[in-house]
Amino acid sequence: MRLPERVHPMALKTWQVTTGAAVLGLVIAAGAVSAAGPWDSTGQRTAERDWAAGQRPGGGADHGARGGDDKPGPAPSAPEVLAALGAPAAGGPARSGSPQGSSSGGAAGAVPTAHGLGALLDPLLADASLGRSRTAAVVDVATGRQVYGRDAGKALTPASTTKLATAVAALSALGDEHRIETRAVLEDGDGHGTPRVVLVGGGDPTLTARSAAGPQASLEKLATATAHALADRHIGHVTLAYDDSLYAGPRLHPIGPNENLAPITALTADEGRLDHSTSGPAPRSTDPSGDAAAAFAGFLKDHGVGVQGKPGSGKAARHAERLAAVSSPPLSSLVERMLTNSDNDIAEALARQTALAAHRRADFAGGAQAIRARLAGLGLPMSGARFADGSGLNRADRLTADLLTALLAKAGDPGRPELRPVLTGLPVAGFTGTLEHRYGAAADRPATGLVRAKTGTLTGVNTLAGTVVDHDGRLLAFAFMTSDSPSAPATQAGLDHLATALTQCGCS
Repeated sequence: MRLPERVHPMALKTWQVTTGAAVLGLVIAAGAVSAAGPWDSTGQRTAERDWAAGQRPGGGADHGARGGDDKPGPAPSAPEVLAALGAPAAGGPARSGSPQGSSSGGAAGAVPTAHGLGALLDPLLADASLGRSRTAAVVDVATGRQVYGRDAGKALTPASTTKLATAVAALSALGDEHRIETRAVLEDGDGHGTPRVVLVGGGDPTLTARSAAGPQASLEKLATATAHALADRHIGHVTLAYDDSLYAGPRLHPIGPNENLAPITALTADEGRLDHSTSGPAPRSTDPSGDAAAAFAGFLKDHGVGVQGKPGSGKAARHAERLAAVSSPPLSSLVERMLTNSDNDIAEALARQTALAAHRRADFAGGAQAIRARLAGLGLPMSGARFADGSGLNRADRLTADLLTALLAKAGDPGRPELRPVLTGLPVAGFTGTLEHRYGAAADRPATGLVRAKTGTLTGVNTLAGTVVDHDGRLLAFAFMTSDSPSAPATQAGLDHLATALTQCGCS
């Protein structure tokens, strides 16, 4: 279906172009700056303000390794965007009548109306390629008010847009600066028998055994520190065990062995990938914990530590002596990576971390219960919602367009800065993650860099939920859900048309 006549693909406002170009599509722009607050008064994402002190803000959307100093990388720069929109840039003067750093409407125009949005979106939602069931919701983030809805309270299978719920739950439960620790401890180090080192997994889904670790926790660095600690104790030979008991329940997702997700354990390196990939489907280990321990043993041997026998599973004693530890990047970075790449391994790990924070069993059921309870505690609309996992791979998951847009609006709440990585981690149309190769059609090309959205795809299921700055400068959160669609490419194109239309909406 063609976009309605009222949408003029090339009629982008200068500030919209500036937003897309200056930040390579990492767009929260005026509505988010002034209404949703994803930038603090220095133009830097709050979760990384400490790192950014004295630094020139950088652009880009690389949510993976960002340098060799093991510190969080810079958040996207905002000054050019703010200046183009008439909002205060970094160090710049506040708008008249609007104190710097406030959450006023800034340069945003009128709130779109249900009638105006209906005239724009209804024809696009009538496209048969969207399948037998389709729902939609659009929320004005500044006010939190739903400005358009079509069966918005009807629960459908969300696929990977479930990760928005997982992200909000984890960040609200643990905080955006939370880090996950992997440690090595020593047992029987008193000279009686061969001492035992236990590698204790804390559930870090980004732990790596690769030499180019970047900001990720490194098994090699942990082994180096452990070897030094053993040398200080004049210990040259050890046995090695690994403790992955933090997580409970079945390790395999109900979908069974799958290249989209490794067996879920509290100790895994490189997501159990058996190739050199860092995202997307890949052959996976059937024993991630054992493989991580074997890699750790190899690193210890490289540092002159004699490791007797093969590492075996064993729970660390409560009195064990701590030798060394490494920590994951902050949760803000894990959430961004999860959303950008639709990383199922991170999603399932964060569901279990949320369960642990709630003192629940760290398995599929406990994670699902913890996510639901956390979101309900935030006052989000939970009617019809059902969680069966943290990744959205389970078809038993059910979410509504109401809830998806409410999650995005909550992430833009100035009073909840810890949730901001939900917005900054969204894939950017035509630039990053699961939207990198979409919005290439002529009708959708003007939305490149302007639409930020989480995708969801299962056979017969396609969803899209994210944010966009409309023609009048309003930050809108949207969710479009479909099921029983006959063709994934055609359905995805239809969803892209809907988001593109919102960029041109002057629907007041």
